[in-house]
Amino acid sequence: MNKKLLLSVIIFTGYIHIVFSVHAQSEPGRNKNFKKSDTEWRLVWADEFNYIGLPDPTKWGYDTEGNSFGWGNNEKQFYTSADKRNAWVENGVLTITALKDSMEGKPYTSARLRTKGNGDWLYGRFEIRAKNPTGKGTWPAIWMLPTDWEYGRWPASGEIDIMENVGYDPDTIVGSAHTKKYNHVIGTQKNARIYCPTNYTNFHVYALEWEPDQYRLYIDNVHYFTFKNEGTGDDVWPFDKRFNIIINLAIGGNWGGMKGIDDSLFPLKFEIDYVRVYQR
Repeated sequence: MNKKLLLSVIIFTGYIHIVFSVHAQSEPGRNKNFKKSDTEWRLVWADEFNYIGLPDPTKWGYDTEGNSFGWGNNEKQFYTSADKRNAWVENGVLTITALKDSMEGKPYTSARLRTKGNGDWLYGRFEIRAKNPTGKGTWPAIWMLPTDWEYGRWPASGEIDIMENVGYDPDTIVGSAHTKKYNHVIGTQKNARIYCPTNYTNFHVYALEWEPDQYRLYIDNVHYFTFKNEGTGDDVWPFDKRFNIIINLAIGGNWGGMKGIDDSLFPLKFEIDYVRVYQR
């Protein structure tokens, strides 16, 4: 793929801002053959979404546990379970749809899928090819949480954010690390913000390469963020335990809803072309 890197890279404490543009992959199903950046990676798990129906239950479950308390972020959606209006696979794409549809006291419905119990990994390369929705109030995310929470509750056991976007800042992709020492609650977060103005008009490949000494984030094989194991223990590096993949479309919340929600935009669709996991 041709990529055009623009001129500025600004680095400051705990934060990296890289500006680039990418010739986007516009159609689902294209570029399905992974071009390995490291020939040692081997495919161990995948969902290409080459079927019609609800997401494959041998690979995906529905995370609904936080509906009663807004997921700790004051989110406004109710995540449903096995509802084809909110999560459906067809034409080679998983579509997560957010609807203006009241349920259980919430004004919107959506879906939050996870691989927990069906796919849990320690280290690897994780690739997700996706196209975001956009508009005020949207908050799509591709991320990972610990399967076993061996170091304790969030953020002690860690969180890896492969891709986040908020609709009021539509051209920006954010990748992050959350640990006991580094997290947004205490203002020490480590993250990167990437200018990608076609993330909601075209598909892009969001990737994580996670190894014992560091993890790296990429868009279309362009590396933009590294979080390192400082060798000081699990307060910094809880990433030596199993994690699982989460894909969701939130509405509103402390971040996503910071500038309101535009109800005229619904329904909103978050499209996933494939999910692939490689290990050495």
